[in-house]
Amino acid sequence: MSTETNTKNFIAELRWRGMLHDMTPGVEEQLQKEMTSGYIGFDPTADSLHVGNLFQIMILKNFQAAGHKPFVLVGGATGMIGDPSGKSAERNLLDEATLQHNVESQKKQLMQFLDFDCGANSAELVNNYDWFKDFKALDFLRDVGKHITVSYMMAKDSVQNRLETGISFTEFSYQLIQGYDFYWLNTRKNCKLQMGGSDQWGNIVTGTELIRRMAGGEAFALTSPLVTKADGTKFGKTESGTVWLDPKRTSPYKFYQFWLNASDTDAAKYIRVFTLLSREEIEAMEAEHNQAPHLRILQKELAKDVTTRVHNAEAYENAVETSEILFGKGTTESLQKLTSSDIESAFEGVPQFKISVDELKNGIPIADLLAVSSQVFPSKGETRKMIQGGGVRMNKEKVSDTEMMINSGQLINNRYLLVQKGKTNYYLIIVE
Repeated sequence: MSTETNTKNFIAELRWRGMLHDMTPGVEEQLQKEMTSGYIGFDPTADSLHVGNLFQIMILKNFQAAGHKPFVLVGGATGMIGDPSGKSAERNLLDEATLQHNVESQKKQLMQFLDFDCGANSAELVNNYDWFKDFKALDFLRDVGKHITVSYMMAKDSVQNRLETGISFTEFSYQLIQGYDFYWLNTRKNCKLQMGGSDQWGNIVTGTELIRRMAGGEAFALTSPLVTKADGTKFGKTESGTVWLDPKRTSPYKFYQFWLNASDTDAAKYIRVFTLLSREEIEAMEAEHNQAPHLRILQKELAKDVTTRVHNAEAYENAVETSEILFGKGTTESLQKLTSSDIESAFEGVPQFKISVDELKNGIPIADLLAVSSQVFPSKGETRKMIQGGGVRMNKEKVSDTEMMINSGQLINNRYLLVQKGKTNYYLIIVE
């Protein structure tokens, strides 16, 4: 396949996948002309990337697949300042040791997704701390600051949106520092394209302007749309918080469930953005999904693809098995196979009650357990009535005896009792 054919594909690929928002004139011509180096910056405010970052990682992955050279910039320097784009308030600044830890952690994650050893278009990882650590403030003001006017910087949306609530000089200077990153990569690494979310447009074009004014060079900008959810809630957030790529922060089970629970509208959008499936495969899958939406074909394929790539096949299979045990035809025996982490992450959002292990020492009648020690039912009478109607399960097994005694021998992992009221209401009793 010729370079020209390869390079044509990147913009076309972004377009049909819904990953292109805007670009400066000449981007397509530049990409068709030669293998081009381009970069995206990642902000090391945490020691893990999250699913929002995954959008930008997929852009770099498509960029490399089209024959271009991706640079990944981890902002060890800019992370000390804070990007005002999309923010309504000043954020807390991190100390150097924390930032360096975050940078190293993110580096390891990024190396999972891009090929750093494939010849001319191998990915490269850079840290802007390396060129800013010895850059004196007076030198920066003299050599860089004089090229961009205050009125130019003030006109940016990221600044305008913060004028009423207040923006420090620190955050105001961010676009100049990010602009210098692009200048450095352009003059040292021949990097001609910076990519990012649409909220980064102002910062990116400041970089193209610096390159033009300081080096007389030409550089390009390309942005992607911000990911949204059909229901208006923020993408990448659940009731329990951010969905992280690090399994210690978000378990593979919860990660899998995040994608599996996408609405039909969102799944159709996400499968284009977050997988590498071809257009033909996705369109065939969409047609199949539309014939039988209840089978959730798009959601299952999306969850499988992303969980396997971010974690691994074993983590995906365990997540599926856990889901089937908990929400399918699981048994007490199969529940015993789950780890405490699996159980607690699976039922993080359901009502939980804590009771003392002493209460189970001599056994406790089930009605007392569910209506007195915990508040699964409002009364013992209501508990017995529901049991008689066949609507109560304990550890996935139907309860038929209204006087059944519960003791510590029935605990899952010596710690949990899983109560199910009706078909969909779960309660977790934690014994301490």
